[in-house]
Amino acid sequence: MTNKVENSQEAPLQDAEQAAIEKRREYLKSESLRIIDIAACEPYSALKCIHQLSVAGGATEATYVAIEQRIVADQDAAGAYHLALLAQNTPDLPIDARQLIEMVVKKGDNTQRLALLKNLPLPPVEMIKQLILASDDGDAIGQMNAYLQINPEGYGSQHMLASGQADRIVPLSPGK
Repeated sequence: MTNKVENSQEAPLQDAEQAAIEKRREYLKSESLRIIDIAACEPYSALKCIHQLSVAGGATEATYVAIEQRIVADQDAAGAYHLALLAQNTPDLPIDARQLIEMVVKKGDNTQRLALLKNLPLPPVEMIKQLILASDDGDAIGQMNAYLQINPEGYGSQHMLASGQADRIVPLSPGK
């Protein structure tokens, strides 16, 4: 008898959980379509789209692909930086993080390059060093040298935090 009561109480709970999952799935599909539309129609909207998918709490694979396509079409180094970091933390995203990282290194500024150096688990250290040194930006060269002095392999902040060294994840966008 107790078994029948437990089963009869579990069924409505499972139905409610399933309904909540379906509602969430529909919400994510709706938000994904909206974000894809933004990426398709608005030049330089990658950062806006990345923010929107963060607010939504996820998106479909097609959403990430649309954002990557927007970044590539615009050659948007800032968007590439943020999507590359996202890809580093979510390895199954259907995007080419190497292409995005290369875009930041080649087309970005020294602030973006230094941020990559500090935030990627395994940044392209030599390429970043060459471009920062070639820029003759004394401040950026000093920051890079100071960072590489304490982390010559350039393993990024995640490695340093795991090893007990205090460093923070560097935001690319300046705080306002």
